[in-house]
Amino acid sequence: MPITGQTRTQSGSVDDAPVVTMVQQLLEQAVALKASDLHFEPYEHFYRVRMRIDGELREVVSPHMALKDRLASRIKVMSRLDIAEKRLPQDGRMKLQLNEGRDLDLRVSTLPTLFGEKLVIRVLDSAQAQLDLSRLGYEPEDLQRLLVAIRAPHGLVLVTGPTGSGKTQSLYACLNLLNTSEVNIATVEDPCEIQLAGINQVNVQDKPGLSFAVALRAFLRQDPDILMVGEVRDLETANIAIQAAQTGHLVLSTLHTNDAPATLVRLRNMGTAPYNIAASVSLITAQRLVRCLCPHCKRSITIPAATLLKAGLPESLCAAERVTAFEPVGCTLCHKGFSGRTGIFQVMPMSAEMQALVLQEAGIQKIERQARREGVSSLRIAGLRKVLQGITSLDEVLVATREDT
Repeated sequence: MPITGQTRTQSGSVDDAPVVTMVQQLLEQAVALKASDLHFEPYEHFYRVRMRIDGELREVVSPHMALKDRLASRIKVMSRLDIAEKRLPQDGRMKLQLNEGRDLDLRVSTLPTLFGEKLVIRVLDSAQAQLDLSRLGYEPEDLQRLLVAIRAPHGLVLVTGPTGSGKTQSLYACLNLLNTSEVNIATVEDPCEIQLAGINQVNVQDKPGLSFAVALRAFLRQDPDILMVGEVRDLETANIAIQAAQTGHLVLSTLHTNDAPATLVRLRNMGTAPYNIAASVSLITAQRLVRCLCPHCKRSITIPAATLLKAGLPESLCAAERVTAFEPVGCTLCHKGFSGRTGIFQVMPMSAEMQALVLQEAGIQKIERQARREGVSSLRIAGLRKVLQGITSLDEVLVATREDT
């Protein structure tokens, strides 16, 4: 797996062969293990490399302290960063050429710490991204609600959740479904993580002034049908996205909120006019990722119904006094009983009643109560459904969700 980029330092000397080999092997290992990130971390008395696999950081090697500067220099040279600058953070990119003939994008970030530079490499593997909506973990009724919204000719569809919850993958699964020769699709992201043929993708660039808002304005002059905005970060971007949704475009974007009802309040707090929110937002989906139990070693257990009811499961889903579920065990084919991740979702369409609450500037509690009346499950309930289906464990859901979401 050769890596494109420079192979000499600024002084012109050839990079140290053991360091080159170590970095190459770590990158190959990350690809093989489907890691999303690699962390190179210097501390006072030790140095370690960790990989984030299925959302969990795992230490893979602890190189000698004497290698920390050489490892940092090697990675910075490969990503075309300034190896002499160690006082300020830097961001760069490089490509990893895989044996099967495809390229893998790697995003590099450096950060000066007390004991040296920490480097994080984000692995952006478009080929490994799951772009089939039906396989992301949506319940059938939630998937149908989402399909109705994204197949509408206009409107604003928002995906919310914390960093690393799979929002971008969900958006691109929607775009993949909509991507035909009859529509003009444009996206603006920071940065583009998944490349799709047939979609016009733009990266935000701060230095020349190419922001989300600037790109959105340009998109509207390019005869678009569908727009995707990586994130609604400010009022200006929110207003342009809403304007686009109100003028005959389908707009997809993300927002950082805890759940779907909180998104309506967040938009209002950003300064967006309530009548614009009510008129443009068509659906909000909140999501989290939970680890899947290994199908080869998971162990059947019984859980008292009272435990699940206390966790938030509705009585209608818990008929027996004890419920069969599964717990992690661990084997050679998994990590501590888990293998892969799936999504849990809260999908909230904008009904007429919900629009009325937005116009009244109702509080979060009223919006949540209306969502429950309309059959919108909380993230906790969505996760508990996965427990009943044997997909994940109860402890995993309790960690990933709040009781009141």
